[in-house]
Amino acid sequence: MKQEHIDQINEAVRAVASKERINHFYFVACGGSQAFLMPGQYLFDREIEIPSSVYSSNEFVHRAPKALGPDSVVITCSHSGNTPETVKAAEVSREKGATTIALSNLVDSPLWKASEYCLHYDWRDADESDKNKGILYRLLFSVLNTIQPCEKYQKGIDAVDHLNGVIEDAKTKYADRLKEWGSKYKRETLIYTMASGASYGEAYSFTSCLLMEMQWIHSSAIHSGEYFHGPFEITDFDVPFIIIKGVGATRPLDDRAYAFCKKYSNEIMLVDEAEFDMTGIDEEVQEYFAPLLAGAVLRSLADEFAYQRGHDLGVRRYMWRMEY
Repeated sequence: MKQEHIDQINEAVRAVASKERINHFYFVACGGSQAFLMPGQYLFDREIEIPSSVYSSNEFVHRAPKALGPDSVVITCSHSGNTPETVKAAEVSREKGATTIALSNLVDSPLWKASEYCLHYDWRDADESDKNKGILYRLLFSVLNTIQPCEKYQKGIDAVDHLNGVIEDAKTKYADRLKEWGSKYKRETLIYTMASGASYGEAYSFTSCLLMEMQWIHSSAIHSGEYFHGPFEITDFDVPFIIIKGVGATRPLDDRAYAFCKKYSNEIMLVDEAEFDMTGIDEEVQEYFAPLLAGAVLRSLADEFAYQRGHDLGVRRYMWRMEY
């Protein structure tokens, strides 16, 4: 990781450490950036007693959580730094006295200027540790290691430097399957995704950003634990599902949903995190890092869909093209 990024993270962590009390961590963003922050709540829920929540930016602004105040930490993200709802969320948080930390690819963006502590991340052709997820995970584990120092959290910090190798290995392992899936499902007009725990954000992101936004394929992200409470009624032999089976505490939910789904659907694309080689990432923190590999595999699947369907991922009908 670049020293510039380490310095920015350390400054934000010192601000969190200086607080006498923390009453709540808020993860606030829109779209793919919101999905990207979702593992933060899962990690904090599993590791510390301080409550945390994930919010869509505009709802955060309008719901106005009563607990938001000087004892709160608000972590936001916008790739462009221009998402107006997220900028407003940062402004409202600062007005309430909360500590605000923003992640963005664009330095000096509106979000950057609205926040106290700003973390830049690289994007294409960069080391994975310097991209958004590497920056986020180093921030999260550094915060944990400050709140309650533990060897486990240092292992999480160290694991960030191994993301390049494990992500490339995961994409290589699934390469042939992705080509097969891309060819087989290129004409589908609806594909469901399903996951739980730290992996749910990856399912949500793939549904909302890659299938619906970038490929115009109807989709819905189903939580594995909710599958049997309504959604399983749409399961049929010709209904396609992308299912992520995690390696963490909620894997039994994924196993149960997959076991039922495969009985009645012949069209399952399974990404099983247990198949990943996670060399360099300690077993104690693998459940938190495995979803990043699943996300990389799904991103490669999106590239395959785009190629097979002749539909570039950059094409939009409405986004950035008109007032909304």
